[in-house]
Amino acid sequence: MQWGNVTHLKPISYVWSKSTVSHSPEANKPKPHIDDVPPKRSRDFADLTHAFFALVLGIGVILFSVYLHGTASGVESDVRSARRVVSWLMDVPSSLLQQLAIVCITVSVLIQLLASKEWLQSVVSVVSLIFGFFTVWGVSALISNSGNAMLIIPLQSNSTSVGTGLLPDFYAAMASFLTVSGPRRIRSCTKWGWNVLYAVAMLMVVLSWNSLAGAIASYAIGRVIGMLIRFAIGTQNNGAWGTQIEQSLRSIGIDVSLLTRRVAPYVDSGVLKATLDDDLIENSRIYDVVDYEGTQYTVSVLDNQVHAAGYLNQVWQWLRLTGVSMRRDRSSVDAMHHHYAMILGLSNAGLETPNVYGVADYGESSILVFHRNHMPLECNQNTMSDHDIEAFMEYLTAAHRHGFTHRRITPDTLSRMENNQPVIAGWQNGDYGSASPNFALDKVQLLVLLATLNGVDRAVACARRTWGDEQLINLAPFVQKAAVPAATRALPGWDKKMLADLRTRISALAPQNVADSMEKVTLSRFSFRSFFAIALLVVAVYVVFTQIQPAEMIKAVRDANLAMALVCVALGFIAWLGSAITLGVFMDSDKRNTIGLYCSQMASGFTAVSMPAGVGPAFVNLQFLRKSGYRSTAATAVMSAVWAVQGGTTIVLLLTIGLFTGRNTLSGMIPTNTLIMVIALVALVVSAAMAIPPVRHLVTEKYLPMAKAYARNLVDVLARPKELAFGIAGALVLNLATGLGFWAALMAFGCHANPIETTFIFLLANTLGSAVPTPGGLGAVEAALSVAFTAVGIPSTIAVSATLVYRIAFYWLRIPVGALAMKWLDKHNLI
Repeated sequence: MQWGNVTHLKPISYVWSKSTVSHSPEANKPKPHIDDVPPKRSRDFADLTHAFFALVLGIGVILFSVYLHGTASGVESDVRSARRVVSWLMDVPSSLLQQLAIVCITVSVLIQLLASKEWLQSVVSVVSLIFGFFTVWGVSALISNSGNAMLIIPLQSNSTSVGTGLLPDFYAAMASFLTVSGPRRIRSCTKWGWNVLYAVAMLMVVLSWNSLAGAIASYAIGRVIGMLIRFAIGTQNNGAWGTQIEQSLRSIGIDVSLLTRRVAPYVDSGVLKATLDDDLIENSRIYDVVDYEGTQYTVSVLDNQVHAAGYLNQVWQWLRLTGVSMRRDRSSVDAMHHHYAMILGLSNAGLETPNVYGVADYGESSILVFHRNHMPLECNQNTMSDHDIEAFMEYLTAAHRHGFTHRRITPDTLSRMENNQPVIAGWQNGDYGSASPNFALDKVQLLVLLATLNGVDRAVACARRTWGDEQLINLAPFVQKAAVPAATRALPGWDKKMLADLRTRISALAPQNVADSMEKVTLSRFSFRSFFAIALLVVAVYVVFTQIQPAEMIKAVRDANLAMALVCVALGFIAWLGSAITLGVFMDSDKRNTIGLYCSQMASGFTAVSMPAGVGPAFVNLQFLRKSGYRSTAATAVMSAVWAVQGGTTIVLLLTIGLFTGRNTLSGMIPTNTLIMVIALVALVVSAAMAIPPVRHLVTEKYLPMAKAYARNLVDVLARPKELAFGIAGALVLNLATGLGFWAALMAFGCHANPIETTFIFLLANTLGSAVPTPGGLGAVEAALSVAFTAVGIPSTIAVSATLVYRIAFYWLRIPVGALAMKWLDKHNLI
């Protein structure tokens, strides 16, 4: 196996400082030479997280006060029951108490900042205080101008008034000021300032000078402003730099002679790139150290501020994955100490590991020290032999035997030691005492990575020899996208079909009865499918409980002729058949599932409750095509062909019926001037955009080739006369069934209308009503149908009643039927 060479970057030449303290009792020992870069202000992503949670807190408190007013009032009453304890403060003006707190907090904090020569921090802190005042005034004015009494009343109190003074501005200003002047863990005055602010807030609420909701909302506003300002200007690093690192190393027995900072390679996101020089510690600073005896070390320094991004990533993995445990190291000390323990544990288990020396802490940094002569090196991942692949698998198996799991096996972790022994590096996210799902997840990550680099056949063959068929079969339920790190999916050899091929190969090793009963293990808490299902449910519940009018529907159904009402319902099922025919004829025969086709059209009835008319069926059909084996481009072409055939058939049908019946009742519903203006505006926007060279180049070089490829696929689909004829027939069945469905609804109330003219008016009115972007055209379709048929002489009571019966059959009854169909499709992996 050929291995790549590792080239160490040259150290930087900026001189941090030279220590004036001798580190040896010998007077002739030279002073240590230290090359480092002075620390700069850095942006802490934890600030954005805190700002988000503060925003959620403020909005949540206001909504709680509005919609759970009784509970909120009870909580506030309980808080104010402690008034008798501080009743002696009732005679003190609230403004005096606020001013006293503002002066004490502001002056003490600014004195500490100025004494520390934090000039920028002082200026920005004062600016943030002013911003806090203006922001809370603006929010108060917005809420007051809304005129919503339910929103205003819970925020009012004895010391506030409607307008810019609705919310108490004191808390927002102080919260913003203290947030920017902090963090509280490093400034005592800031810490005490927060304590005073909390105490004053409690007193103001207990004495009824401020409402509880108003105080919390004001605090949240100030917190959001302060966090955003603090993130924008950055926070001063309080970790170990220069001589501080030298002192920390001396505390663990390393007498530093030379300490040099390495040039830091950055990734696109701006964070420090993880390298094998310190076993892939994320976003760490790396130093080369030589002691007075000539021993060389590699020193990795991790700061709390930059570790926040890694911690958030750990939290996200913990939230995203279910059934497997994930680490959550809140500080750099936790992360470094755990990494040190992992390396020692693996070494004790007899595995090749980096030669770690020790760990030290200073301020908000943690320092991990390695011997430079025994570190993992990069390997050439393109020239692996079967022996190398099996060596990686055996390394992981040996770690598993002692309870160690890696949790994040990526391309960077495949490395070698100086003796060419393949090893897996970067165990900082791993853990010990692991459960069986974590073992399976590790093996899947390694197997998929090796399959991406070397092909599925080689990876499976090596896994069979190393792990055995039984273990490999047990991995099949875990082979899914959620288990594969993003770095592996970014490799050139990655393919979306690879996981399916890998599962197929593994399942083929199992007995038929085992393979048939094998189901995926749920790893991902969040997926597009689950999000879509939840979103549909929420919107559906909202629509059902806010738009449905049970009394009117029940009356309409009670007065209708039952036989014709059932005919209306039956025509709804026939309409599904027509749309299924149109979709099915454009699919390849080997990918056509007859029951699945019909169920996919039934499932569109469920999506209609939460999506505009036409959007839901298109989405379901597209998902059905993808699950049936079509790639995105081909699936989109088939869907476009279905749209083209159904839309073209509807237009031709309207023109034909209109020509022979002379109906032009609704021809004036779209004013000509409006239509011309819309067309002109669209043309103007397109022309202006294409006149800009960068936009024109983007369209012609990126999007135009995609459009041409899509058009070619569409032409190929439509250029089949037999399929096109059947597609048109299906579209005719769809249009006529829906039109005759409304005719049956009219017949249910004794109105004997012409079925052809009824179909014409229905199609035109329904098309216009469906253009309104409400779920299933709700409200707009009913209005359009009622007005249209009343305008042609149908009594308004019958038109409205027929519209309700039709919508019950073609909209409301489709919801539960569509939900059952979607469940069937999901069970058979067709959506």
